Amino acid sequence: MAVKTTAKKAYGDQSIKSLKGADRVRKRPAVIFGSDDLIGCQHSFIEILANSVDEAREGYGDKIYIKKYQDLSIEVEDFGRGVPLGYNEKEKRWNWELVFCELYAGGKYDNNNGNSAYEFSLGLNGLGATATQYSSEYMRVESYNGKTCSAMNFKAGNPVGELEVKDIISGMKRRGTIIRWRPDLKVFKEIDIPVDFLAATLRRQAFVNAGIRFILEVENAKGKFDKTEFYYERGVADYITEITEGITLTKPVLWNLETRGRDREDMPDYKLKAEITFCFTKSGMTEYYHNSSFLEYGGAPDKAVKNAFVYAIDKYIKAQNKYTRNESKISFADISDNLSVIVNSASTQTSYENQTKKAITNAFIQKALTDFIKENLEIYLTEHKSDANTIVSQVLLNKRAREKAEITTREIKKKLAGSMDVSNRVEKFVPCGSKDPSVREVYIVEGDSAMSSCKLGRNAEFQAIMPVRGKTLNCMKSSNDKIFASDIIVDLLRVIGCGVEVDKGKKGDIATFDYDKLKWNKIIICTDADEDGFQIRTLLLTMFYRLLPTLIEKGKIYIAESPLFEITSGGETYFAYNEQEKAEVISKLGNKKYTIQRSKGLGENEPDMMWRTTMCPQTRRLIAVTPSDAEETAKMFDVLLGDALAERKKFITEFGHLYIKDADI
Repeated sequence: MAVKTTAKKAYGDQSIKSLKGADRVRKRPAVIFGSDDLIGCQHSFIEILANSVDEAREGYGDKIYIKKYQDLSIEVEDFGRGVPLGYNEKEKRWNWELVFCELYAGGKYDNNNGNSAYEFSLGLNGLGATATQYSSEYMRVESYNGKTCSAMNFKAGNPVGELEVKDIISGMKRRGTIIRWRPDLKVFKEIDIPVDFLAATLRRQAFVNAGIRFILEVENAKGKFDKTEFYYERGVADYITEITEGITLTKPVLWNLETRGRDREDMPDYKLKAEITFCFTKSGMTEYYHNSSFLEYGGAPDKAVKNAFVYAIDKYIKAQNKYTRNESKISFADISDNLSVIVNSASTQTSYENQTKKAITNAFIQKALTDFIKENLEIYLTEHKSDANTIVSQVLLNKRAREKAEITTREIKKKLAGSMDVSNRVEKFVPCGSKDPSVREVYIVEGDSAMSSCKLGRNAEFQAIMPVRGKTLNCMKSSNDKIFASDIIVDLLRVIGCGVEVDKGKKGDIATFDYDKLKWNKIIICTDADEDGFQIRTLLLTMFYRLLPTLIEKGKIYIAESPLFEITSGGETYFAYNEQEKAEVISKLGNKKYTIQRSKGLGENEPDMMWRTTMCPQTRRLIAVTPSDAEETAKMFDVLLGDALAERKKFITEFGHLYIKDADI
């Protein structure tokens, strides 16, 4: 037999090529926009918006219109000075070409020496307008300078036609820029920028740019525009009041900083100004902005806030002797749970991590903000005793709760450690032969008798048995300490093998859980079809909902449905799982004699019956537990056994008469 070989491609001097023109962005959009998906497409919108924001920040125009059309195109209109599109004698090129077709060309390179048309600008690198134009299916730019309207069209990154220049109608004196474009599906995987994203972006721009009005207009199916305005007269001061209404522990504080400095001794000074506003609230949040850009990852201001707040509050706690003997120092996590803080800064020189501007790295900005917040926070705590006591009490409460949770987590890890060899560690657990998690099943059964029947009736190759002794703890009502003191629950968790999801108060805060370590394809709850069995099943479902919700979401939890009736006729036995099925069996038997017996408990079943009705994959009935099932179970448990007193009274009023026969009276 001949072996086909593939010739290796040569790699030499002629293998190197460079991308030119629009291909520099169209073939590698993620380099500029961070990704080629919807996130990247959204950032292309930010690049155009930034130029209009910079104009308004410099005092040219006090409103900006943003339109989203039915064809998914976007339009940004400002009332600034108009983007220059004419001929540039110095560069010997057209400005429309420099601004919209040349990377690293723009009017914002000399912010710090006074030669730029802008002082504090969101746009910085001369990349955004060109990159967005290059990545667009089409773009039209109209620029008004008070006398003329200049317009230029582009398609797929290339200019179309010549620059159009027309006189403005006498007396109009229109100024500003209108840019409309549609992102290209050949560049981005998705181009339908959500209205929610546009609204959230404009809301942020409105409160970090006090006094500038942002108007969002969205074209509806009838061709009309639905309008929303975003405006904050006092900027972040109005914003923090809005978002903390009803949840404040202390009143909002606003500080303003203006200074100069340098990132290194041999580098020039630059200007920095900042607004810092904060208050302590029932639930905290931190947001950072620099030159109007939302700093998702923070960088310098985030480090400054963490350092300064820990320093000042820790110093105050020590001065007031609020720490107990040998108590450890607070951390920022203890503060951030209840600190709502916004830092809105601007500088004439900015070092962003990259073009997406999600963090800044300026050493001077970090130091200046740290020193300023430290000093002012120390004064604030000294002068506002009542607020200081509120802050310190809450921070110490958070700290001690966190430390207690950490101790609980360590204890859980110890208890669950080494759980792979559960056959020797968990009492009465019956393992199976297979080591393959994709086929293994574990049956959770009630009591020793049910375990014996399941053990004899199972397929020992892939079915394991885990008995529970009595009723498990109500996990919805119990603390972590009490839950993990329960041998039944700890043994179950060891058998399941993937750890536990411990909620310590923050969404997604997971400890000791590893889904990849799950040992079973199916976890099957198998209880009697009576009231005790139902209650045990409910308690188990509640445990999974509280401690292992991911297993419910992944469809790993099942309920084995056991038959209610055995119908025997002529040596044959039929099983019915409800009254309707019983009636159907009897109907099919016709005039044949039969006997009906209510099914016994699982512990009284013969092995062959257990296999046939409950364990055989071809004949058994399993009910997959969904998240909504588990949530409803947990909710009902809270009504019947938890703290929902009003709901319990309502339930008893509506349904109590159905259970009066079972009451102990």
